[in-house]
Amino acid sequence: KWRNLTSPFRLPVPVIGDSTAKLGSQRGAAVAIVLHCQSRPNGRRHQPPVTRPTAQQSTTLASTTIHFQAVQQTGNLSDNGSENISWSSDDELEKEKDVFDSGSSLTALNGGPFTGASEGSSSSGPSSTLFRHFVGAGFSENLLYSDFAKHKKRKMLEYELKRKRQKALFEDDEPIRLPKPMIGFGVPTEPCPHFHRTLPEAALGPPYFYYENVALAPKGVWDTISRFLYDVEPEFVDSKFFCAAARKRGYIHNLPIDNRFPLLPLPPRTIHDALPLTRKWWPHWDSRTKLNCLQTAIGSAKLTERIRKALEDYDGDPPLHVQKYVLDECRKWNLVWVGRNKVAPLEPDEVEMLLGFPRNHTRGGGISRTDRFKSLGNSFQVDTVAYHLSVLKDLFPGGIKVLSLFSGIGGAEVALHRLGIPLKTVVSVELAEVNRNIQRSWWEQTNQKGILVDIADVQQLTNDRLEQLISSFGGFDLVIGGSPCNNLAGSNRVSRDGLEGKESSLFFDYMRILDSVKCIMGKKQ
Repeated sequence: KWRNLTSPFRLPVPVIGDSTAKLGSQRGAAVAIVLHCQSRPNGRRHQPPVTRPTAQQSTTLASTTIHFQAVQQTGNLSDNGSENISWSSDDELEKEKDVFDSGSSLTALNGGPFTGASEGSSSSGPSSTLFRHFVGAGFSENLLYSDFAKHKKRKMLEYELKRKRQKALFEDDEPIRLPKPMIGFGVPTEPCPHFHRTLPEAALGPPYFYYENVALAPKGVWDTISRFLYDVEPEFVDSKFFCAAARKRGYIHNLPIDNRFPLLPLPPRTIHDALPLTRKWWPHWDSRTKLNCLQTAIGSAKLTERIRKALEDYDGDPPLHVQKYVLDECRKWNLVWVGRNKVAPLEPDEVEMLLGFPRNHTRGGGISRTDRFKSLGNSFQVDTVAYHLSVLKDLFPGGIKVLSLFSGIGGAEVALHRLGIPLKTVVSVELAEVNRNIQRSWWEQTNQKGILVDIADVQQLTNDRLEQLISSFGGFDLVIGGSPCNNLAGSNRVSRDGLEGKESSLFFDYMRILDSVKCIMGKKQ
């Protein structure tokens, strides 16, 4: 909204309430002009009457005009006597960006051209009077706005460069990228080249360590995790190469990568092989051969009822739009066909089998169906983890001492047991009582001969407690765990805050405990 000022110069200006504009070069002169305007509560512009200049003001005008013309030739003028204005904080950079994005190219003073500083304004002197003399010296309005557009573009470019330089201080130039296919340093079911890696000296054991979390984390998360875990390169693996369900995970460890071997027998790798009873009812237009990542929640009965009603109106194949609706829901909730026009979510026993746990691992003992799905959805895929841990069998033939952080339902312990590695000592740290009960029950049912110590919270593992445990058991051979992925997973649309999130920030406890164990064991050695 434009309006002419009541002034001898009749300069058209935008009226945008209280604002500040910073204006720059004119014919090589770097001029910082700060102009203020104020608005009444009703939005109308306050325009005090124009006053005639006094003799003293006329003298100031003449001297300022001469000074401006001299500076115009030298091309060096600013309020503080320097060519460039510098900002030292993110807040100030953001303020600068807002000014040049706001569109308030030029504003005007409340007072007339010769009344000095405007009412309520803290600006006086060259910043507030120079613009009026500057226009009066013969500079055209079009030239002013043309040069302001150029100045705005230049300042925005400078702003972006400064932001990039500041960002580079905290981020690597090349973030860690997910490989395609996601086979890490090799999987037993796919041909792959031989890999060789050299670990940083700080990452060498003892103890060995193994950390797991979701691969599809927010940008920069895996760079941070790698940096805190001794700059070890992550190994990204999709469990669809081990079973019939996808599970994209990243693993950081200092284990050897040669001479790995899988658990036998190899688990079924397609839906029909894993769930043969579904084959009879599977429609030809459902082309799925793998299930998506197994989550902590399942599709509702109302959803499966809506799908049944959408399909039973058609004797043959449903229209394409109905097929698309059904397939989208089936992929989202991992629904399988159990009858004509009938889909259903997986049962807990089926999820246990797909994840590599023994049958009824989470069943009974007062554990609800909901708790079973939640516990299984947060667990390891046992076959994948066992493939990585298989190198430990020859290293610890007499048994292994494990510090298991965020143990869940004991995926790491089950993997080691299935590999035939005796569990001499397991210190298990798990917050959920349900999960602790599941692991304790499995420990007793498999007749483990070693010692199982339950700890409820990683916060209880202080340096003193770690020294006590290491003195009691002679140290640990393996520190394994995966901190909660609640704030990292893509399915979280509410609080996907990365490692700053309430749950996922527990990664730093894993790092703290691992570092303490390495230091304490190093001193004792």
